Amino acid sequence: MTPEPLLVANGLVAGYKEPVVGPFSIAVGVGEVVGLWGANGSGKSTLLRAIANRARIFAGTLEHSSRLTLAWQMQQPVRLDEMPLNGHDYLRYARADRVAPPARLAPWLDRRIDALSGGQFQLLAVWAILGGRSDLVMLDEPTNNLDPGSEQLLVEMLRSEQGHRAALVVSHERQFLDQACSRIFELGE
Repeated sequence: MTPEPLLVANGLVAGYKEPVVGPFSIAVGVGEVVGLWGANGSGKSTLLRAIANRARIFAGTLEHSSRLTLAWQMQQPVRLDEMPLNGHDYLRYARADRVAPPARLAPWLDRRIDALSGGQFQLLAVWAILGGRSDLVMLDEPTNNLDPGSEQLLVEMLRSEQGHRAALVVSHERQFLDQACSRIFELGE
């Protein structure tokens, strides 16, 4: 039984001044964690931007529920050099209160955001998206700055989302996507 689609793209061609990706077709349903894999420059991030209405659609269709809520983490989450918020503040600001964060994040929640390592902040930023209430979560290269142990925690965090909402995860790391996703689409074939 196929889950009810939250998002359907048919023959989507997207880019900026000219096409970068496509034609691409996909249906993403509730409960799926779908990977988008391909080499750098294959259009993975552009596809996410098109879904978020931040890239031009040249051809094809993109349909979704009018009530779809979307959360999107870009490749480099914003962190100022001086950020006088702690992890609790950051998650509260992001409204990441759907479920408690993983226990491994607990030691970072009382620390200032600007005192966290790049990998610690990356995982906290991913949780700020996953802990929210959006129907569709889009993560662009969420393994940036992560060591192998942190990458495994990210896999566990994404697996815990299967069955709850839809997620689109962009990566050029196939092994990570194989572990974390229920389906994978290759771009730039």
